[in-house]
Amino acid sequence: MATPVVLITGALTGIGRATALAFAQEGARIVVSGRRDAEGQALAKELRGLGVEAEFIRADVRHEDEVQNLVDQTVARFGRLDVAVNNAGTEGKPHQVTDESAENYASTFDTNVLGTLLSMKHELRVMLPEHHGNIINVSSAYGKVGAGGASVYVASKHAVEGMTKSAAIEVGTSVYVSMPWRRARSKRAC
Repeated sequence: MATPVVLITGALTGIGRATALAFAQEGARIVVSGRRDAEGQALAKELRGLGVEAEFIRADVRHEDEVQNLVDQTVARFGRLDVAVNNAGTEGKPHQVTDESAENYASTFDTNVLGTLLSMKHELRVMLPEHHGNIINVSSAYGKVGAGGASVYVASKHAVEGMTKSAAIEVGTSVYVSMPWRRARSKRAC
């Protein structure tokens, strides 16, 4: 098999960055994406320093035109898309339910849920005709449980998990859509 082409959203820190470095260790060709140009260019340079082909493409997953452009540029640069890791996300601002705001809800859901939906939509647009690809949507232990002070974040991760399961049913065996399993980190989780 040819060297896989991997696209990672939310790649500039944390899990996304670690994922990019892990794929680089395996020799993949990588597109990292995020909203900060300087950090993105630095990460792409670091990955190239490990001996792999890597590009940074700026994209905000809350905007469909930017996500479409991200996927199109990935395919234009590398000829295909084999693996997509949809990691872009936010915890929002923790609040009790009685203190939640529509603004915090919209900001959290736009990034975590809409961003995952738009990413899958455009990744599947290029993967389905090839009958090949893997999409990994990064969720959280809070996608399965509740937590005090995190109702909006928890709800967004439940939505990501439900959307991922539904997409997997829709695409059948053409493209593999999944979520990595993660253990609960909070004793307050129920």
